[in-house]
Amino acid sequence: MKKMLLGMILIGLVSMPAYADDSGGDIHYDQPVVGVLFSHASHGEDAGLDCDSCHDDLFSMEARAVQDEPDFNMLALSEGRYCGACHDGEMAFSASTRCASCHEGAIGFRRALGLEDTGARH
Repeated sequence: MKKMLLGMILIGLVSMPAYADDSGGDIHYDQPVVGVLFSHASHGEDAGLDCDSCHDDLFSMEARAVQDEPDFNMLALSEGRYCGACHDGEMAFSASTRCASCHEGAIGFRRALGLEDTGARH
């Protein structure tokens, strides 16, 4: 029984996502579209925001849980919800501009996760 429990704990630790560190790390969103990258470093350390700026009012502490919300889309952002609470064109660049600042696209998303050959040769 003890070996089984220890095995389950080890499997859980090995399968923890890369963003589960103290700083939050980078989060790759894959719903409702593939390839949106969120960087805790650029929003926290670089922008001077703390965790309470977004959690728990705009986003829960569970990474990617917001993807389950039926209105997690660009329309909601343009109406000031989720990322759009700050990305309104005044506090930060507008969520309706600079698409490539957040959206990686399907190819960039798969490459960032190591799921696709980058084609780079050294």
